[in-house]
Amino acid sequence: MKIGFKGSRAIVVPESIVCQMYSDPLTSRLHITDIGYYPVATHHKRERIYGIPQYILIYCTEGKGWVKLKGKTYDIEANQFIILPANTPHEYGASKLNPWTIYWIHFNGELAEFYAKNFNIPTSIIPSDASRIYDRLLIFEDILTALGRGLTKDNINFATSALYYFLGSIKYIDIFRDVLDKSSQEKNSVDKAIIYIQENLSRNISLNELSQYVGYSASHFSTLFKKHTKNTPVNYIIQMKMQEACRMLSLTDMKINQICYKIGIINPYYFTRLFTKTIGITPSLYRKSKM
Repeated sequence: MKIGFKGSRAIVVPESIVCQMYSDPLTSRLHITDIGYYPVATHHKRERIYGIPQYILIYCTEGKGWVKLKGKTYDIEANQFIILPANTPHEYGASKLNPWTIYWIHFNGELAEFYAKNFNIPTSIIPSDASRIYDRLLIFEDILTALGRGLTKDNINFATSALYYFLGSIKYIDIFRDVLDKSSQEKNSVDKAIIYIQENLSRNISLNELSQYVGYSASHFSTLFKKHTKNTPVNYIIQMKMQEACRMLSLTDMKINQICYKIGIINPYYFTRLFTKTIGITPSLYRKSKM
């Protein structure tokens, strides 16, 4: 459901369901009680003088904020996260001048302390070609989407399984970054191109620009890209742009012509045709279906 800040999403699992989680072999070890996404969270502030029974992960992707914990105040910046320990007084909030955008999770279970250990201070995830920040946020998005479809046992078990992976991508960050097959120079080039596409969705990226970026001719690069992704570079770019458009249609109140510019498409009519062809319905109907 949408609450609070414009474009925000949050899900609170009812206490009755949380109690049931403790009798399940999967969720008793690790589970989510609350989860959300707050973009540009102006005036966001929480103070809990006794703490709460859950651990709280706050992952800042843009802007700034602060956390007070055990008598210390920490500044939190973009690409940093912190996990607040359970049952510990704390206070946190967004910067007044540059309010943060955060992904957050309240979690608990027998393994919660294990995944939270040593993360009670701001920890950086430095962006790089191999950082896989986008991949990690997709995992979070999968969790939020699954729970948003209903708190059924299957959805909760899927979200819990994904939570293991999400927290593991932080605890074992070097392995998460290196787990992709790096042995092939060709695949490295394709991975590099994909990262370039993801980080430049607001621009009109041409095939020539992309192939020059990775150091191949356009025809050779197209062959390599299709070999490793089963898709052409042009189609992949379109799919990524439409995926980003879907995200903005779901999470923001931006007008359709504004979203066009955000994904590097100037003509709103062309965007509507392309979106409809790719997604199967018009942007307007897609937005209505997510309300």
